[in-house]
Amino acid sequence: MRSHYLLGAAVVALVPAMAAAQDAASPPAAAPAIVVTASPFGTDTPTIVARVDRSQILATGGDNIADSLKSVPGISATEFASGASRPIIRGMDATRVRLLEDGTSVSDVSDIGPDHGVPVDPLSAQSIEVVRGPSTLRYGSQAIGGVVNVLNNRVPLALPTQTVQGEINSSYNTVNNGAEVSGLADVNAGGGFALHADAFYRYTSDYDTPLGTQQNSYFHGDGVSGGASYFFGDSQLGAAVTHFDSNYGIPSDTTHIVMHQTKALTRDTIDISSGILKKLDFWGSYADYQHQEVEPDGTVDTTFKNREWDGRAELTFNAIGPISNLAIGSEVQRRRFSAIGEDSSYLFPTLTQTESGYIFAEMPLTNALKLQAAGRVEHTQVNGTPKSDVFTKARFTPVSGSIGALYDLASGVKLGLTASSTGRAPGQTELYARGGHDGPNTYETGDPNLKIERANSLEGTIRVDSGKFRFEGSAYYTWFHNYIYGDLTGRTCDDDGTCVEGDGGDLKELFYRQQNAHFRGLEGKASYALLKRDDTSLEINALGDYTRATLGQGGNVPRIPPYRIGGGFTWKSRMVDANLLYLYVGKQNDYGDFDTATAHYNDLSAQIAVRPFQAYPNIQFAVVGQNLTNDVQRAATALNKDEVVMPGRNVRFVIRFANF
Repeated sequence: MRSHYLLGAAVVALVPAMAAAQDAASPPAAAPAIVVTASPFGTDTPTIVARVDRSQILATGGDNIADSLKSVPGISATEFASGASRPIIRGMDATRVRLLEDGTSVSDVSDIGPDHGVPVDPLSAQSIEVVRGPSTLRYGSQAIGGVVNVLNNRVPLALPTQTVQGEINSSYNTVNNGAEVSGLADVNAGGGFALHADAFYRYTSDYDTPLGTQQNSYFHGDGVSGGASYFFGDSQLGAAVTHFDSNYGIPSDTTHIVMHQTKALTRDTIDISSGILKKLDFWGSYADYQHQEVEPDGTVDTTFKNREWDGRAELTFNAIGPISNLAIGSEVQRRRFSAIGEDSSYLFPTLTQTESGYIFAEMPLTNALKLQAAGRVEHTQVNGTPKSDVFTKARFTPVSGSIGALYDLASGVKLGLTASSTGRAPGQTELYARGGHDGPNTYETGDPNLKIERANSLEGTIRVDSGKFRFEGSAYYTWFHNYIYGDLTGRTCDDDGTCVEGDGGDLKELFYRQQNAHFRGLEGKASYALLKRDDTSLEINALGDYTRATLGQGGNVPRIPPYRIGGGFTWKSRMVDANLLYLYVGKQNDYGDFDTATAHYNDLSAQIAVRPFQAYPNIQFAVVGQNLTNDVQRAATALNKDEVVMPGRNVRFVIRFANF
């Protein structure tokens, strides 16, 4: 909890400096660097990269990064708890969606259980990028469904053009009496040095729903970080340290989780510019993570620990013959997991080691048509002890490849087509789970004989930008061989593993199994400018997505999100911005065995933001409404959806002060 004291001190120090910088006739700060997660060259890819900027993040609010992505087509969330909701991409989550922070692993245990949170708060993010499809080969087999990269500039990527630039934000939510405050500062220290600091504090009570208060749904969190970079020519050396704390309830249970993580990360670029060599980039991190699962009387049931190294190096080349861009990279990960206490029987200690190499290339065929190709080879070893109590070393060597084409037509139309075959090594839980886990109330059994999961995919995209009209859309089909999933048997068990038919036990029996599966879907968003004049515009918007996933031997893949469709408008002007978005979320009747259906619901949100001072255009006051229809909303993706309702009507008040 010490981070909010540091934040208070930082705010006191930052306000005068920012005011002085605002009054000085200094040039405006450069726009934040955009890191295109999908491509090492900063170029368009045949697949579409979604991006949520800081203004959207602050308006959306929420206790986790999944909340900030709700309006992105194809993205949903596990919605297990306020402090534990992981992004889902096209119906895939956990070990198929890799979460990154500034290009390195978040190094948590959210892939091990849905009650485990992600130690990255949206208040610390400057933007979030989502990559779907085969462009994820840069990040490994655990990104077979997609990548979510939270960009926060903790290792500065560019020299600020002002001596001090920063922002302070504060907000209040009516649905949970939630108070939030955050601040960040970037300093040009001279001599090629840039400094960064940020901190946040968040405190919410149990949230309200249309059916009453959702018990044990509170969230408390705080964090602080500092980083620095040294720039020389086109090269950079940088490092940062960050600390995250949270305490949140599990609404379908009586326990709460107390989480801590300290992480060190580095980001370096060495400009070579010699012959065919362009530059060498390096991303590295080490994280020490733990959380405790605590009873209401303070008794600690279990302590989960995760210590993880992650390092990735990428060498970029100048043009070589017909190849216009080429990158070759390698990545090494070492992850040591352990659990101590009552739930330690759920998963005994594991060690996961991965070494991999990849290649990414672009080749123009004409001025309008270019090809992109990527390949990756991994070697993964996962050591653990399955239910047989025989220590096991499982080894896998997945090989993956993709090829895509992007065709730039006249009049701002681009067409993309990509084919890929991606292999994924089974995760530690899928191999070695062996007992009860009280958070999701499951009794899980892994299979150490699981094979490599393979996804063969075909995806087509279209992008249209004709000035007034913009559209992005994707259609995809994925054939899985040896798809790994958690199969509910319909039986229930006690903590000792005694299982019976029906509801006699507290834990649902679940086995990790493999069979073929088919995923297909559509997603898109569109906007049309009704008015566009000087700094004033009015747009109407529409978006929708649909995912259907079935098992090869019959039945449905469990916990797939339903379709969504909706639209609204966006107004922008010098002093006032406003938007409205209505989404209809369909019922989910195509549920897995021994699961339940979820009803449709309406989701209406609106926002108005005012900048009343012309001399200080970055002082902003906003009011945001969420679930304004106060509909009962249950998430088809949540294991605990029968016990947990999502938040009801919320009015959010936001104040922002910045000098850039």
